Order: sequence, then C-alpha cells, then structure tokens
Amino acid sequence: MAWDWQVFCEDTIERAPVQGCFGKGGDITYLDWMLSAWGWTLSVSLLALLLALLLGTLVGTLRTLPDRPRIVQLGNAWVELFRNIPLLVQIFLWYHVLPTFFPALQAVPGFVLVVLALGFFTSARIAEQVRSGIETLPRGQRYAAMAMGFTTFQSYRYVLLPAAFRIIIPPLTSETMNIFKNSSVAFAVSVAELTMFAMQAQEETARGVEVYLGVTALYVVSAFAINRIMAFIEQRVRVPGLHAASGGGH
Repeated sequence: MAWDWQVFCEDTIERAPVQGCFGKGGDITYLDWMLSAWGWTLSVSLLALLLALLLGTLVGTLRTLPDRPRIVQLGNAWVELFRNIPLLVQIFLWYHVLPTFFPALQAVPGFVLVVLALGFFTSARIAEQVRSGIETLPRGQRYAAMAMGFTTFQSYRYVLLPAAFRIIIPPLTSETMNIFKNSSVAFAVSVAELTMFAMQAQEETARGVEVYLGVTALYVVSAFAINRIMAFIEQRVRVPGLHAASGGGH
C-alpha cells in the first residue's frame, strides 16, 4: 500500500489539495486540524499538571505532619481514592455523574472537567512522591529548622519542601510525561485533542497509517521535550551530595 502524506494538505471539507498545506480564507486542512488538536492536548496537560502539583504538594505535605494523625489519615484517604479509580472512570464520573448531584457542573465545559479529573488523579501520585521525598530527608533538617525558631509552615516552606523537590524530580519527570499521555482519554468526552483528531481524520480520509503516525510523532516529540526540560531543571537545582546523604531514595 502506497502512503499518501499529502492527506495532511487536503481541505477538511472538500478534500481538495491546498498549496502550502495550511488553510487560507477560512479553509482548514488536516494539518491545521492536527496542530489545533495538539494545542488542546498541551493545554489539558499543562493545566492538569499545575493543578496536580498544587494539590499533590499540599496533600503530600499534610501526610508528613507530626502529631496530626487525623490530617494524615485524610491525606491517605485522598491518595487511595484517586489513585485506585481508573482515570477513564473518573472522567465519566466528572462528566456524567457529578452534574446530576451538582447541576452547576452541567454548564462547565468538558475541557475543564477533564482537567479536573486528570489533575485530581495525578495529584494522588504526586502526593505520594512528595511524602516519600520529605520522609527521605534526614530528620536533623526538621529539628534544625525548629531549633532556629521556624514555625511548621516555615520549616516546610524554606527547608523541607525545597530539598524534597530536588530529590523527587526524576519521578516527577515520569508523572509529567504520563499526564501528557493520559490526556488522550479526553476524547471520551469529545475534547478535540490529538486522539480524537486521529479517530475522526482516519474515518474521513481512510488514511489511518499516515494519520496515526503523524499523531504518534507529535506525542513522541512532546514527551522528549518534557524529558529534556525536566533534565535541565534537575541539573540546575541539584545540590551536590544531597542524594548521597539521603540514600538516593525517592
């Protein structure tokens, strides 16, 4: 079977070739559509990542508070709840079930609901990493902060969390890549991201090989870029001797 990469240069309405592959005057080519879908994928991933980092850091920190067993239990419940329900099921819960109990959610775009579902799901995984990173630190760091008169908040803000994040950057890299790949489930609620584009474009053009290879290339390029960015951050914030002193665990 001969491959036809010119499919990306065709008008999505009349299937006529478009010079330069980019639509003009209101015309949209399959390349335009694919790049737009890539933008939606990146938007979902980035917003969900920001939400996951905020919630994950908060919950992970609360799980390490000394002498706060009930708060620790609530944090553990959060992690177990969102980590053990499949992501696709969580998206359907946000999209189909919760609006039944909270009618205001019916007016919320599916894009936002996917961000919430993916952010909450990933926050449970990041919370576990934050907890592990904090508990990996030598106890002397907490005691030293207390001896200097820091409050509990100041101890975490200036001492424990900065050191813990330096330790957990490698697993955070994996989670960042995973959140980008997991965004593909957004097609289930009609968010116009890459996977949905691939499914619809394949049906319209009957060129599944070309379409799916193009989409795969964008996923690979994005994942590689994320890996390189996180590796750069890790190099910039690394503290010499920290991993050796903490046993290298995360």
